[in-house]
Amino acid sequence: MRSSRIYLGVNLDCNSDQQIRTIFHAMETPTHESHGERFIYVIGPFRTLAGAEIMRQYGRNNPHLQTVEDAERMAKKLAVRINGTSDLPKIALRRA
Repeated sequence: MRSSRIYLGVNLDCNSDQQIRTIFHAMETPTHESHGERFIYVIGPFRTLAGAEIMRQYGRNNPHLQTVEDAERMAKKLAVRINGTSDLPKIALRRA
């Protein structure tokens, strides 16, 4: 049986034109038919939740984070633990 894969969905907030980036799991590759009403576009699949979280928080307009591999490499390099605390910004902004 196939396990779910991690993706990052991007949509726009109609009131502010800001991007809303949402991490989600899917068993199959997201398509316009399956996820087109929720997201403008989808990035992924990611190997780790840490890679998806790095892309979600720091990937917009960042020339150092343009691909899934960039985010996974940064997550590995920074040894980020996604545990629901506010440690992520401090760790992710530290120079590697």
